[in-house]
Amino acid sequence: MEAAHAAPCYGTNMPERRKFSAMFESYTIFKRYLRENFGNVKSQQEFFGMSYGVFDWLAIDLKAGAGDIRQYPVNADKISYGSSFAGGYGLRAKLLDMNKTKVVFGFQHISVHPYSTHVGDLKHKAILDDWQTSLLVSYEISRFTPYLGTRWSRVDYIHWTGEDRKRITSDASKGVGLITGCSYSVTKNIWVNVEGEFFDSNALAGSVNYNF
Repeated sequence: MEAAHAAPCYGTNMPERRKFSAMFESYTIFKRYLRENFGNVKSQQEFFGMSYGVFDWLAIDLKAGAGDIRQYPVNADKISYGSSFAGGYGLRAKLLDMNKTKVVFGFQHISVHPYSTHVGDLKHKAILDDWQTSLLVSYEISRFTPYLGTRWSRVDYIHWTGEDRKRITSDASKGVGLITGCSYSVTKNIWVNVEGEFFDSNALAGSVNYNF
């Protein structure tokens, strides 16, 4: 039984051809550094997601929910945007499935559209775009499936101050990260997962998942 499923990389558990899986996911970005002197951003995101097996080796992932943004500029006050719509999409391709070992390549995009806010009399609006590709390796040990991987990622903080719009990218020197996590099979079709992300960002994800 496949039992590794992660968020936001989704892990190595992929639905069989013409089958679905579903998840409830919580994703916390504790800190992601922006380029130059723009400081860092944080975000809390909650999603409901569905995955569909196009083939046994290829799956499409979709999710929708809500998320906020908190920006911490250098030498300026924090800007907080209240939680509103967030969504994502992606795909995963299974490269290896042999002797309880799986290798999966993934591409994922998440976009967060929080409520606008005011700092004094000035209106601020923002969007957070998170792009990533990943390569994960898992090994099933009874009900546990630990996994390890790497990813390349980029975060765009799109910021409007009044009518002035800027696209502020994440620090390019911190674009490659480490992914580590483990899932646990509660039943044949239900499993929980915890995943940490390091180096490119400091983030933690948790999910409850179900195979149809």
